Amino acid sequence: MANKGSENGRDLIYQLDGRPPLGVAFPLGLQHVLSMFIGNLAPVLVLSGIIVNGNPVISAAQRVLMVQCCMFASGMTTLVQLYPIKLGKTYQIGAGLPIVMGTAFAFVPTMRTLVAQYGINALLGAIIVASLVEVIMGFFIKPLKKFFPPLVIGAVLITIGLHLLPVGVQYFAGGAGAEAAAAAKAAGSTTYNAALAAQYGSWQNLLIGGAVFLTIMCLQRFAKGMLKISAILIGIIVGYVMAIILGQVNFAQVGAAKIVALPIPFTIMPTFSLDVILPLAFIYVVSGLETMGNINGITMAGFDREATIKETSGAVIADAAGSMFAAVFNTLPNTAFGQNAGIVAMTKVVNKWCIALGAFVLIAAGFIPKIGAVFAAMPSSVLGGAVITVFAMIMLNGIKLLAKAGFSDRNMLILSITFGVAFAIGDNKLLVSYLPGAIQWIFKDTTVAVCVISVLGNILFPASGSDKELAQKAQREAAAEDLK
Repeated sequence: MANKGSENGRDLIYQLDGRPPLGVAFPLGLQHVLSMFIGNLAPVLVLSGIIVNGNPVISAAQRVLMVQCCMFASGMTTLVQLYPIKLGKTYQIGAGLPIVMGTAFAFVPTMRTLVAQYGINALLGAIIVASLVEVIMGFFIKPLKKFFPPLVIGAVLITIGLHLLPVGVQYFAGGAGAEAAAAAKAAGSTTYNAALAAQYGSWQNLLIGGAVFLTIMCLQRFAKGMLKISAILIGIIVGYVMAIILGQVNFAQVGAAKIVALPIPFTIMPTFSLDVILPLAFIYVVSGLETMGNINGITMAGFDREATIKETSGAVIADAAGSMFAAVFNTLPNTAFGQNAGIVAMTKVVNKWCIALGAFVLIAAGFIPKIGAVFAAMPSSVLGGAVITVFAMIMLNGIKLLAKAGFSDRNMLILSITFGVAFAIGDNKLLVSYLPGAIQWIFKDTTVAVCVISVLGNILFPASGSDKELAQKAQREAAAEDLK
């Protein structure tokens, strides 16, 4: 009987509700944490590497705080997705599905531009206010969905990936500060930091970044189970150890950080500027659409059905609420993590209690600043070796979505307008500075421009019957390929 009970307990991992034995549930929850841990921290680490006039826009102390708080915010928002807060009979905050939340990559290109110009305080204020766009999306998900088909989402994801790839290379070579110093040296300046300039492209950085990259590639190609799932984390550890051996790590901020501390809201006080809020508002649309895609991936893989309107609405509203919560707690916006949806699809483990145990690990890490300090001390080349493939995957996911939309004449026309006008003009900052006010605002951020122009193109050139048939055929072929 004992064996039968134990067996039944293990079977609960394939059911949404119920509590499997701790010895079974905890490793499965930890698996989710390991798969998203570095991805969760990477946007903070990327932003904190931005240098303006020789000074970081985010101080070392703020960097440690933001890393600590992003773990805490991700854990709390994940719990809300698992166990929704009811808003009457129709709406809720959270999907009630096995969704893992983390810091959103989609915002990074736009946030890099904004934080360099307006600072971290204005960025946090914009995250709070602009998230209202995603709240509206959540409440009106059904009528709004038609304006954002895979064609639009795919174009935006490709743009995000194209802008992030140079950032990954910059980190691989030594970071933003080292690149700026090396550029000043090459331009003949006499005021550059010689030590920083020497770091850019140094054999130490290239060796460390290359080792991280190769470790991840080998594990992804040849490993199985936990080793494959944890490839990025293992690659980071290998690179970090190499960096320590080569004398590239300064642990001073780790020693100064407290062992235990409460995450305190508004430690970095937000300020509010319309110039920062409006560009972020468009990216919230993209974030909401990504979440819709992720939860449908989870329900199809785990329950063999599409997500309901209530689940979709709740997930998107939780995205917005989680982003507000994160900014109040001094860190960047949250979204549903695609790699965790992939784990659900691979393992078929959909039990909420398993995921909740992983969320508790994230929350606990948020109370230990030394963990944040260890990651904040990580050399740029270590992060660069890890994120360069992650950023490429964002672009490839966009291409995959375009393939599902189908390459009809109509879709090719919209894409040619989107990239030929929105991307090309938006990427030329000198030309943008000559544009009239309202138009300049649209093209000021390339991701925003691509989102606006692709949506307008989708409205002005409605899909014909043959376009829809081609899209359905492409989706069937993509689904068949995924099953191989």
